Amino acid sequence: METPEFKTVGIVGAGAMGRGIAQIAAQAGSKVLLFDTQADAVAKARESVAAQWDKLVEKGRIDAAAATAQKERLQPAATLADLAPCDLIVEAIVERLDVKKGLFAELEGIVQTTAVLATNTSSLSVTAIAAGLKRPQQFAGFHFFNPVPLMKVVECIAGLKTDPAVCQRLATYARQMGHTPVQAEDTPGFIVNHAGRGYGTEALRIVSEGVADFATIDRILKDQVGFKLGPFELMDLTALDVSHPVMESIYRQYYDEPRYRPSVITAQRLAGGVVGKKVGDGFYKYDGGAAQIASEPPVPQVDEMPPVWVSTRAARRAELYQLLKDLGAKIETGQSPSLNALTLVAPLGFDVTTVAVVERLDPARTIGIDMLIDDAATKRRVLATNPATRADMRDAAHALFARDGKPVSVVRDSGGFVTQRVVSTIVNIAADMCQQRVCSPKDLETAVTLGLGYPLGPLAMGDKFGPANILEVLFNMQTVYGDPRYRPSPWLRRRGAIGLSLMHEEA
Repeated sequence: METPEFKTVGIVGAGAMGRGIAQIAAQAGSKVLLFDTQADAVAKARESVAAQWDKLVEKGRIDAAAATAQKERLQPAATLADLAPCDLIVEAIVERLDVKKGLFAELEGIVQTTAVLATNTSSLSVTAIAAGLKRPQQFAGFHFFNPVPLMKVVECIAGLKTDPAVCQRLATYARQMGHTPVQAEDTPGFIVNHAGRGYGTEALRIVSEGVADFATIDRILKDQVGFKLGPFELMDLTALDVSHPVMESIYRQYYDEPRYRPSVITAQRLAGGVVGKKVGDGFYKYDGGAAQIASEPPVPQVDEMPPVWVSTRAARRAELYQLLKDLGAKIETGQSPSLNALTLVAPLGFDVTTVAVVERLDPARTIGIDMLIDDAATKRRVLATNPATRADMRDAAHALFARDGKPVSVVRDSGGFVTQRVVSTIVNIAADMCQQRVCSPKDLETAVTLGLGYPLGPLAMGDKFGPANILEVLFNMQTVYGDPRYRPSPWLRRRGAIGLSLMHEEA
């Protein structure tokens, strides 16, 4: 084992986060002193970590000698003063600025002048916590994610006065712990919590407009894009007493930036205690830990299928024609649809109503289909009605696109359907993080894929679906909603306009 960057490490806080950091620090070869104001919490944490190491021995992942050595390296600290020998102290206590500031002011008077002090804060300013310290250059953010041994990314955050060498040392130590470090500026939410704003908040806006229900939105984003969990499944897992305050904190810290606007839906559910899986009731109800999800609506039975006409302005028009042929549709190819034709539009960012009016189509027979993503690359098709769409046309479209067995979701009218809205919001926020120099594009992609488990990093997602397409979706959504939330980031707008990858950094 290589010599650890920090030989003696103090951990303040024996909760799940502190326990996890203590575990991987001991595994890295450091002597670890664990302190908590509740002495029994330290004893329970050591027992829990020791039990995990014993399980690893049983599974043949580590040998008994290694487990014994790690147990010996993890020791209790009876008082803060016992942390005096530490060359690194990581705090993992309550998210209150006054409490953290008080702790570090006390620690600074205990440890040697060369010691590094680090906070595991997820939402507070590193600079604000360090304010008042005599040696702010020795202070940084070192933000892990739960469960620490499994979540392999850690954010190294420099405050305004942090010595760059401190973050470099923390990054080296993170690698010795088996984690991947990313460097972040001291901005609200850092990288992961900042980049994650678009997924949940845009899904909540879609629900608030009555476009679709929770389960439908979750199905669409999992099947069309490849997310492991839908946004409402994810919020139920993390629990609203955790996720809603983060939404509000980042929104307020950015002085009410519309891109991060929270939702009254989560505020109300939090107030009512309907916070998620841990209480058995969230966006879904849980029985024995399993979500109770209603079955999808059945595919309608349609006796006679109308002919289909496709808008000349439809996205992926050639692919849509081929799909219709494969499904056995009767396709009209005239300049305008006949009086009994099902009329298909495939807009990017616009709603079906707007397209029907602009293209002078009969709204009663007009249905939208989301073609942002190649149909062959998705596991679900999404159709959208407008307020005037006839029920027989809606059912005919549903039945037609379900002919080959691929699931179909039918939603109400929305600028950008579901996938376009959520993906474009995610990409736009990530692009603006690069514009703000919160982090490098590479570190952003690494942090999001490891920290949030997205199928692709947000910039790679934008490149895959086309920066110009994402840009068009945002411009058109801004027209539909009149909301600055959808204004494109300059980073995205410039790269989309000249055909550059979103990962491209200027010379």
